[in-house]
Amino acid sequence: MLETGTLERFTKVGNYYTSYCRCVGSEKLSNGKKKGRGNTKNGNKSLAWAFVEAANFAIRYNERAKRFYQRKAAKRNRVIALKAVAHKLARASYYVMRDQVPFASEKLFV
Repeated sequence: MLETGTLERFTKVGNYYTSYCRCVGSEKLSNGKKKGRGNTKNGNKSLAWAFVEAANFAIRYNERAKRFYQRKAAKRNRVIALKAVAHKLARASYYVMRDQVPFASEKLFV
């Protein structure tokens, strides 16, 4: 919460987890073809690190997160699967802070 500041500056959840938390890759596409990388250093690097670390702990101690990670890792490589878990945790943290509700993993990892 201290790294994020006020949530009113993010109009929707996508602005928080994609650009500010660096949980989604940056690329430039034109006509379906990759034309370069975007601004990969945009956002808060401390939050990006924190969500990856939280994803590592979630995979280790939460059975639902572990199953989600294993499904993703079977289709892609482990780094992408780890970032997918971090992405889900970033979205959940936005709603937890905005709505002032407790975290519920049964809603997050279905």
